[in-house]
Amino acid sequence: MATFGFGLRAKSMLALALACLLALLPASLIGWQVLDGVRNHFGEAYARSLTLLKRQQIIAPVLRDLALSRRFANSEVTRQWLQDESNPALKALFFKEAEGYREDLGSRSYFLASDGSKGFYFNDKEKAFSDAPRYTLSAEKESDSWFFGSLRQTEPYNINVNYDAHLQITQVWLNMQIRNGDKVLGVAGTGIDLSAFLKDFIDTDEPGITPMIVARTGAIQAHRNKALIAENQAASQATAAQTLAGLLPDAAARDALAAAMVRAEQHTDAVETLHASLDGRPQLLALAYIPELKWHVVSAVDLKAVRVLDDRWLYAAFAAIVLLIGLLLLAFAYAVDRLVLNPLKELQRSASQMAQGNFDVSLPLTGRDELGDLSEAFGIMARQVRRNTEELETLVQARTQALEAANQDMRRAHKQINDSIDYASLIQKAILPNQQLAQQLGPHHFVLWRPRDVVGGDFYIFRSEGERHILGVVDCAGHGVPGALMTMLARAALDQAMTQSGIASPAEILTQTDASMRHMLSDCELPRAIATNMDIGLAFVVPDERRLRYAGAKISLYWSDGNEIGEIKGTRRAIGDRRFGRYEDQDVEMRPGVTYYLATDGFLDQAGGDLGFGFGNTRFAQLLLAHARLPMAEQASALDAALTGYRGGLPQRDDVTILSFRFD
Repeated sequence: MATFGFGLRAKSMLALALACLLALLPASLIGWQVLDGVRNHFGEAYARSLTLLKRQQIIAPVLRDLALSRRFANSEVTRQWLQDESNPALKALFFKEAEGYREDLGSRSYFLASDGSKGFYFNDKEKAFSDAPRYTLSAEKESDSWFFGSLRQTEPYNINVNYDAHLQITQVWLNMQIRNGDKVLGVAGTGIDLSAFLKDFIDTDEPGITPMIVARTGAIQAHRNKALIAENQAASQATAAQTLAGLLPDAAARDALAAAMVRAEQHTDAVETLHASLDGRPQLLALAYIPELKWHVVSAVDLKAVRVLDDRWLYAAFAAIVLLIGLLLLAFAYAVDRLVLNPLKELQRSASQMAQGNFDVSLPLTGRDELGDLSEAFGIMARQVRRNTEELETLVQARTQALEAANQDMRRAHKQINDSIDYASLIQKAILPNQQLAQQLGPHHFVLWRPRDVVGGDFYIFRSEGERHILGVVDCAGHGVPGALMTMLARAALDQAMTQSGIASPAEILTQTDASMRHMLSDCELPRAIATNMDIGLAFVVPDERRLRYAGAKISLYWSDGNEIGEIKGTRRAIGDRRFGRYEDQDVEMRPGVTYYLATDGFLDQAGGDLGFGFGNTRFAQLLLAHARLPMAEQASALDAALTGYRGGLPQRDDVTILSFRFD
């Protein structure tokens, strides 16, 4: 008899449909939209009321100080004294009257700047009274540009936010022109402390509200972020970042702001509003204009953050919704656990045993649904995996044996190669004239020979004929085994040249060596990538006659006595170069106490230091100059230590060879 049951998909859909029927999602969405509309309505009303309140808070104290400052600047005593500043009686009378104004001004301070003497007078309740100028104004100083800008303006006064470096205070300055007819005698007024002003009228603890004051030009005059305040507006224009328009994201928003400011200036008893993006968030801007101060009071309100509604009832509704959703989730979880999870747990337990290698597992029987089909598929997979595993283990064992045999062959071949290279190193060392140098020159020489690999392309030569000697260093192209093989050919060519022409002319030896190398390699079909050239430096010395003759192929002879350093350069053509070189002997007189150095380019080209640059000729010359007076063995140790220290953790780039000699 056939049995029928719900499949896994049908069970899941049934549980989900039950949860959706009981959910209040549609009602929640509608309620949220209604709540958002109510919030926006009350938020706009709140923004208008807040802006009018801020406008009224600013008008009363500032207009009072503005009126007192105008009376102070228009005082006949003030005008008379500025026309005769040297009159002590007028000066005393002015300061007596000014102190009376100071007691009435809100900030208890006043200032006067004279166009005649350029003196700036200032007294407040903090500083000791002074009838002498605090400092002298200068048109050359940017910090005094507010004064000269106030003198030139057509308006009788301006309100300016500025930092006075001499007084070390930042104030909202009320700058009144002092006029005698058409002539401007100076500027007088008072200052309102910016920090106190911001605290009283701008700072607010309400979230989502940013009050500010903006001049007619759009320059920000007050803001909780002082970096946005445009200072010294009496003499300069605000930067874009210090204007309200500069804080808006696009031209359309700036145009809308300009239109709202015009409407606010036309209707001073109303509040204009517009929506704009500020600080990356959509906000409502409310503007009210104060014509006496030429200021716009602006309130930026984030309607999503400002608290315009009593949201205590929302908590109860939210708690009820959370409780309802929790009950739905519990019911859904119970249904899923009974209908889906329990059978899946049994199947997962069987799958874990299969993962551990136990393929003889009993899979749960869950009925004629998707879980039943999955259990049957796992059983088929277990049998197939067991067969594949057995075949794979057999194949891996065979491959492992073959790989081990190949590794043994490779180890034997590697050992043979290393043994051959070690033997080649012994042969290369055997051709070096260490014993001859020790017998003939003894402590008057040192050799620094550091192949990059076990064998290398650098070597040095020495041959004597009585009291005459020839010394040289050779740098063959290439490293390792190829370079070492080139040293064999180069040594044979040099020996043949010295045998044929003697040792008295290094240039002749280089010429014959070049010809021999070209002849030996002429019949070899070598790839273009293989270099066969070599650099050589040869020095023929006769110590008793103080004679030294040098010729080099791209290698220089350095010398130093500890006080100065010199270089005898070789020709620019290497041995075996594509173009033939012309080598010439250079005769110099050997001086007592002078050390001579023949070096291949491995020392000079070694990378190191903080930036990984090459050692370089300049650093090499300074190194030789610093150690030229040391005994030869100590020089060798010093040069080796200097190269090792400069190289640091970087690998050796090239073979390094230095042959040095000194005859006292």
